[in-house]
Amino acid sequence: MSDPQDTVRRRRGPIARVLVGAWDTLNFTRRLVFNLLFLLVVVVLLIALLSAERAKPVLDRTTLVIAPQGALVEQFSVDPVSRAIGKMSGSDTPEVRLRDLLRVIEKAAADDRIERVLLRTDRMAFSGYASMRELADAIGTLREAGKEVIAYGDYFGQAQYLLAAQADEVYMDPYGGLVLEGLGRYRQYYREGLQDKLGVDIHLFKVGEFKSAAEPYVLDHASPEAKEADLYWMNDIWQRFLGDIATARGLDVAVLAANVETLPEGVDAAGGDLAKLAVDQKLVDGLKTLEEVQQLLAERGEADEDSDSGVRDIAYDAYLKHVTGPLAAADARPQVAVVVAEGAIMGGKQNPGNVGGESTSALLRAARDDEAVKAVVLRVDSPGGEVFASEQIRREVVALKAAGKPVVVSMGDLAASGGYWISMDADAIYADPSTITGSIGIFGMFPTIPRTLEKIGVRTDGVGTTRFAGAFDPTRPLQPEVGAVIQSVIDKGYRDFVGKVAGARERSVEQIDLVARGRVWSGAQAKERGLVDEFGGLRDALANAASRAELGEDDSWGVKYIEKQLTPFENFVAGMAESRIGAGMLARSGFAQSLLLNAMPGVAGDLRFIEQAMARGGHPVKAVAHCFCMP
Repeated sequence: MSDPQDTVRRRRGPIARVLVGAWDTLNFTRRLVFNLLFLLVVVVLLIALLSAERAKPVLDRTTLVIAPQGALVEQFSVDPVSRAIGKMSGSDTPEVRLRDLLRVIEKAAADDRIERVLLRTDRMAFSGYASMRELADAIGTLREAGKEVIAYGDYFGQAQYLLAAQADEVYMDPYGGLVLEGLGRYRQYYREGLQDKLGVDIHLFKVGEFKSAAEPYVLDHASPEAKEADLYWMNDIWQRFLGDIATARGLDVAVLAANVETLPEGVDAAGGDLAKLAVDQKLVDGLKTLEEVQQLLAERGEADEDSDSGVRDIAYDAYLKHVTGPLAAADARPQVAVVVAEGAIMGGKQNPGNVGGESTSALLRAARDDEAVKAVVLRVDSPGGEVFASEQIRREVVALKAAGKPVVVSMGDLAASGGYWISMDADAIYADPSTITGSIGIFGMFPTIPRTLEKIGVRTDGVGTTRFAGAFDPTRPLQPEVGAVIQSVIDKGYRDFVGKVAGARERSVEQIDLVARGRVWSGAQAKERGLVDEFGGLRDALANAASRAELGEDDSWGVKYIEKQLTPFENFVAGMAESRIGAGMLARSGFAQSLLLNAMPGVAGDLRFIEQAMARGGHPVKAVAHCFCMP
């Protein structure tokens, strides 16, 4: 009996046979490719599982080496997959989370196996003085627990030294240096370049004589009001900085301040040797190379020939693995949730490093819907941004409170303008005395470029059905009546801002207006003016939130960070890259890298905030609550 399929094949014409053959080949290729991909994933998974490194054991008399590199952040600015790929390729963005550092220090203080700590801060990037002071307090707890803390650096920057000064002993390389110079805030001003050279007219609309964020686009130099306000809060932070160092090193504040003012004379007396000057001024205890410091640690602690340093030690990253793990997800205790709002506030969904009106609101909503969460701490480190996005987040704070869940704000280095907008309705606001906050004000900017186009012989012309049709076209001059419309919108935004702050802080509008007008304050100055409730860091805010929710003693509740959840594939890639063999295989496999890169979330190019704020996006008039106020 003949095969029916053979009969069908014989009846097909030559073209049909070619098409069917091509289709069968395509199907075969598709199945082959998917099978190969599946096998690759299985092999990689097996390698990752088999090569997973065990955490280095912590032995008695161990020296903990805390040597963070890069920026100190509230949350990583890139997703775990991108971070893993970056580490693998050597192009990662060095960052260390403040929460991780605080947790490592807290655990080390109570760990009998940790005898001493080697602190290296000379590779940290400056973030802000509030977070540095929070870390400094934590280092103090190490010393109170009887742990010897030794700081070492090749060269100390001003903010890096604030942490190093908290140690029992501070050493620096003989060819290193340390310069305390004070706080400065200098910016570039573009009016002449934009208006006179390029023909770009920037129309600024604002409320508040101290709202200086957009001044560089319309002035050639800082306004007197901006200089007055900046110098006021900067002097407060600088005097506190000097006081913190003087207390830690047992120095006189007046002598320390005088040494800064007479820097040239001091350097000349030291023969141009900055390291010797630091010793003479008692800022460091001695000059040693890293090898000499390691030898000192070996003599005081436990030598280890198998260690690269010659000391029985454990690195910060390795110790972090001991104190963190998957237990938090299984914690059955009531939880205080932490939602991080770090970066500029923008509309829609934003990646880490920026605050999204929708994405951050979704995190707060998740905390509201989570039955295990009994209170929330909103950790704010933001210069502000779009008013509408800020209002979206504020509404979620109000909704949490309405649901019976207390909300406490913990301000980091910066919580100004829109950063204050999202904070004001909390049950309590905590800040460090050196936090930068306030800047309660609104501005809007609208660029027009008809003169720019004329320089290249281009002009705009046409007709509209009304006098205002095309009024927001930046290629046309801005009509005075349209400018009046924009200013009205900005005025309304300021009234809303001040009114909401007055309601939230139980003050009159007139009282808030006196401390608003776009003026920036230090945390200490803000507390004096009723904009902040208490001094303290994240741990203080957590304790306050737990107390408001009546959760009992510290060990009766847990802390849960609510962040964007990773997909299973992202978890797999991030975990695989943590293993030595898995990372090595990925680094050598161009095919694997391309596969992972295609699976990574798209990351938009970093754009300057002001460019995003000026983008129309369907809204020709957009109010902005932003502060460019980091020294």
